[in-house]
Amino acid sequence: MHKAKLYEISLFTAALLAALSSSGILVDHSIFFKILIVYWFFSILYFRLRVFFKNGNTNIEYGISYDLSFVLFAGPLGLFIFETIYRFSVYIYRKWTKKADPTEFFDAFYNTGTFVITNSAAYLLFHYLHESFQAIPFGYWILIFLIVCITSYLSGTTMVILFLFLGEKISFKKAIDFIFKDISMLDYGKVSISNGLLFHFLQDQKWEMLIIVFILNYIVSHSFYLKSQNIQTKLERDQFEQMAYTDFLTGAFNRTFMDKKLAELSRSNENIGIVVTDIDKFKGINDSYNHAVGDKVIQQFAATLKSYLGPEDYLFRSGGEEFTLCLRNRNFQQTVDLVNDIRNGIEKGSVNAEYNGENILIFYTASFGLYYYKVNEYVSMEKAYILADELMFESKQLGKNHVSFLNGLINKEAAVT
Repeated sequence: MHKAKLYEISLFTAALLAALSSSGILVDHSIFFKILIVYWFFSILYFRLRVFFKNGNTNIEYGISYDLSFVLFAGPLGLFIFETIYRFSVYIYRKWTKKADPTEFFDAFYNTGTFVITNSAAYLLFHYLHESFQAIPFGYWILIFLIVCITSYLSGTTMVILFLFLGEKISFKKAIDFIFKDISMLDYGKVSISNGLLFHFLQDQKWEMLIIVFILNYIVSHSFYLKSQNIQTKLERDQFEQMAYTDFLTGAFNRTFMDKKLAELSRSNENIGIVVTDIDKFKGINDSYNHAVGDKVIQQFAATLKSYLGPEDYLFRSGGEEFTLCLRNRNFQQTVDLVNDIRNGIEKGSVNAEYNGENILIFYTASFGLYYYKVNEYVSMEKAYILADELMFESKQLGKNHVSFLNGLINKEAAVT
């Protein structure tokens, strides 16, 4: 923690020294005050659209920066003044709204130092290479684009140095990821065009055009921000829904989702096979070994059932070792054959588990009840489930490892060994 503070203060101090050793503020003080207000206002406005990444105790900020145009027009000292005012304005606001992290005060030093140092290097590069690029078509824009890329890589390098300074173990791959940040060329292009236009309008003092660029940039960024928020909200909602509807042990859908889905399918008017299946003599497995081994058997049982299903079928864990299958888009005989294939696959399979420090092999069977019918107003999916459950108990009474079925279309009943 103290190392981080020392590094951040050192970076800020280095930025201050670089600013003071420069040629001072390059423009008239009245003009400088105007651009300071405009840049500060739109940077504050844009701040909430930025993306933050937290690594340990350090907050790292990703987002479009207007610093390049500012430093090219006002010089490193001008940028240092702007960055200091802007960063600490953000800190004061977040402190006032009680959103500030414990380390955010020193993070303001880090961000100020990083942005001033990297953009001071950009300032030197621009003035050193500007004349050479003037002879090239679109040379100004090519140079701006190259400088944006270089400053981004320098910013990533300061992050890596910080992590190493703090003694964090960082792989070469992770270091490269931090330096290059996985930013697309389109992102670099957006920063380049924005700063290139801003610098051009600053030189000509076209204040209306300058503000229009800021407004357009804000509108586009806000639009993307809202879209990303909507996508994030949907992903979180879908993830929450998946957690709410998924059995944590097997990954199958749980009883809550089964009730929801059966209610939906009750309006489908399609031919469906409802299968209820249960592991035979499961209590004996738990009694002979332990519940961890029993859980392993249930997991393997669910995985086997799932391996036979198509994309439109459903698997639900409807009880402890009981599962319900909803088989769709098959005729009656195809459904019976599939359930028998599942039964045979389970009978021939086995489960590898560990018990008392030894690997053991467990063989087991399962009993099945299948009710096949056309969903209609007379027999709901809930009723079909009850009938399939009763058929499963018939299989148990027949000696287990059986499939008992009923074709609701012709009311034909049989038991298959």
